[in-house]
Amino acid sequence: MSAPAGRPTVRRHSGDDRRAVALPLGGVGAGHVALGGDGVLRQWQLHNLPNHAGELPQALFALRASSVEPPLDVRRVLHTAPLPAPAQPAPNVDDHLPAARVDGSTAGWPSVAATTFESAYPFARVRFEDAELPVTVELESHTPFVPLDEEASGLPLVVHELTLSNVTELTIHGFALATLPNAVGWDGITPLHDERCGLLGGNVNRLIRGSEATTVLMDNPLLAEDDPGYGQMALWSDHACVPLPRAARALDALRFLDTLKLLGPTQTGDWSEAAVRAAVADSTTPQRVPTGPSPAGTTWTGALAIPFALTPGATTTVRVVHAWWFPNRTVDFDQFGPERNLGPSRLWVGNWYGTRFPGGVADVLDEFAAHGDALVAASRTWAHAVADADLPEIVVDVLDAQPSLVRSPTTLRTADGNLFGFEGGLGVSTLNWNGLAGGSCPLTCTHVWNYEQALARIFPALERTMRDVELDVTQAPEGYLPHRVVLPLWMPQLHGVGIGGPERPALDGMLGAPLKAYRELRQGAGLDWLRSRWARLQRLMTYVIETWDPRETGVLRGDQPVTHDISLQGPNMFVGGLWLAALRAMEELTRALGESESDAAAWRARFERASARYDELLWNGEYYTQRSEGEAFDFGDGCLADQLLGQWWAHQLELGHLLPVEHVRTALRSIIANNLRDRLGELEHGYRYFADADDSGLLNCTWPKGGRPEVPIRYCDEVWTGVEYQVAAHCLMEGLEEEGLRLLRALRARYDGSRRNPYNEIECGDHYARAMAGWSVLEALTGYRYDALGARVAVSGRTGSFPFLAGSAWGTLTVRDNAVEFATAWGEAPLGSVEVDGATFALPAGTTLRAGESVVVRR
Repeated sequence: MSAPAGRPTVRRHSGDDRRAVALPLGGVGAGHVALGGDGVLRQWQLHNLPNHAGELPQALFALRASSVEPPLDVRRVLHTAPLPAPAQPAPNVDDHLPAARVDGSTAGWPSVAATTFESAYPFARVRFEDAELPVTVELESHTPFVPLDEEASGLPLVVHELTLSNVTELTIHGFALATLPNAVGWDGITPLHDERCGLLGGNVNRLIRGSEATTVLMDNPLLAEDDPGYGQMALWSDHACVPLPRAARALDALRFLDTLKLLGPTQTGDWSEAAVRAAVADSTTPQRVPTGPSPAGTTWTGALAIPFALTPGATTTVRVVHAWWFPNRTVDFDQFGPERNLGPSRLWVGNWYGTRFPGGVADVLDEFAAHGDALVAASRTWAHAVADADLPEIVVDVLDAQPSLVRSPTTLRTADGNLFGFEGGLGVSTLNWNGLAGGSCPLTCTHVWNYEQALARIFPALERTMRDVELDVTQAPEGYLPHRVVLPLWMPQLHGVGIGGPERPALDGMLGAPLKAYRELRQGAGLDWLRSRWARLQRLMTYVIETWDPRETGVLRGDQPVTHDISLQGPNMFVGGLWLAALRAMEELTRALGESESDAAAWRARFERASARYDELLWNGEYYTQRSEGEAFDFGDGCLADQLLGQWWAHQLELGHLLPVEHVRTALRSIIANNLRDRLGELEHGYRYFADADDSGLLNCTWPKGGRPEVPIRYCDEVWTGVEYQVAAHCLMEGLEEEGLRLLRALRARYDGSRRNPYNEIECGDHYARAMAGWSVLEALTGYRYDALGARVAVSGRTGSFPFLAGSAWGTLTVRDNAVEFATAWGEAPLGSVEVDGATFALPAGTTLRAGESVVVRR
């Protein structure tokens, strides 16, 4: 695959606006390190444990640039000095805090003067600016990202490319340096002081030279193969290198670089690639380096010095890869439910990449060496599809950030291939209850993941594993669905016990199950997949009816546990809307399976009865309220931001309006008018602050007519990005474009890079799963829908180009006045019909979307 020319850019940051920027790098469920706006690699989370504060400061890049005549020798560590704290730091985040770094100035290696940061996911670029450097320097880092290809997107590595351009009239030569500490045996939490940590010792670095590449392979033979810390790391380059396999510290590697010289070119004046390689081969290491395992409490840092020689105006790019392999993920996080008295037992669940690459980090590097160029091209094609889309700038920004949540430490993929998700990663936003490190609120919480749409579209096969686990493993014999999964899967699930957040199985999470099943079917799961789980879905809905609507009035009553970690008591549209959408989904699922029309009609009749009754009970002329007798945590006459969550779902699944159209649109306008605050600085409440000061944001619930209960719905005064995305997308779906875009701008303005990280939307934890509702903005604005059942695509309302995902193919879709063109970049999918603004165009039998081909549909 050849990518479009140029390097796409979605975001640019400089000065203080780069303070909190940190773009996550790493495969799906495979670990994470981030590149900061200052050039520092930070947030090292490779060791199967989310820890936003994980630091490996000995990993860095540096540059020595020299000239023979006139004499020139400039040394720089490629990061800036720490930025000052913001005048008013944002609460519950720590991305703005300076990451640990090596101070090379005492050894004659100062930091660069400034950086600028650009990104188009999955690519992060840092330009290093320093008046004394005779070359321009740019670092571009990424992990391959290919939508629909979870294997290509799941590699445990980061690719770094350093591009140098000579802007002088001199010939400039020198070395680029990359370092990486051997952190095998580290727990990802315990602080490292230089190379010292009590968990380390016995670490071994081995040099492996091949015909095309040089590798410093890192392990620790003292660790047993079943030790949680067992694994490997590697520093790799396919350029001619002078290696330093073992240095005590990165500073020692910098001093080592001071001693190197290029013998061949300086003597002969031959600056060709062949001469440079020959010089490397002939160069000697003038200083002694340590040998053997590292002493107790210490480790080695590996380094590769990559030579370059640039005539005036010339440019070169060198590539370095950081790779890792830690196969022994264990259940070391607190799980909800009863104490299991397991004592010191380690509950092993493993990592999928350990299953895929049983030979260790060498297998990972072999995979990249064989397919790296194609993976880079595919990744850049995706980045262009988003960055170049004919969509409002704020929408492009949202779409760019969404995949970073999918590949953050919030997700994990166990050795059996199943994907699971925390609610987020523990951090400063969770310090009040469960510390700074680990996964927040395990595992695959149904009510929080009710909002997620990004994973379901980008990697539908991984999303289906969540449905498989829910319906095959966690569903109780009685039919209900606990809202959390217990790992390992052979452990007793949360049946008949208190769960936590809320205490009883979440009703909103249960109602999401048929919606998610129908979504997966439309994304290509297939009827056989649905048939194998149909009885379980029916049993779930029967349980809901018998528990909350035994008189079959159409309205759910009684104790209704929900995502606010409480139960609502009276009828309300938050639960009611999901109920209405679930009934419609069951009707469509029944028809898809070819069940009797009377069964489908029964679901339809129940829906119509419920819709009329809910609208009659709860509509107050402006929005939907709650029928409450004053119970604690009810919201009564409040305007709940999430009151139309079910309608948002229904539109994505083309289920139509669940309630009167004008009531829905009036309620949306009321939510924006009542709950969107232009400045939140004066707001005080007893829970958590995710927006503050001059921030704008959408409050979860307000009481515009008065009557706020003494004990209102929990988290009513908080601002949740996932809810904001849901409301904004729904506004766009209903034609309220001004309101929807206004809300999106308010949300993303908070994550501007100065106080908060554009690639870390938080709630109860970092990289919070609910925020993946943002993917729905694309389909909301373009009207794009894909239904694998009929091989059908629908678009409406916009002309121009934007990315499309069609279950098993993706590319760029261009809508013109007289035609629609699919330029497929990856995969293959049948295309039976295209609907444009309600008009359907049938295509010749056998029409298929294929990678590298275009299909044009004329109006």
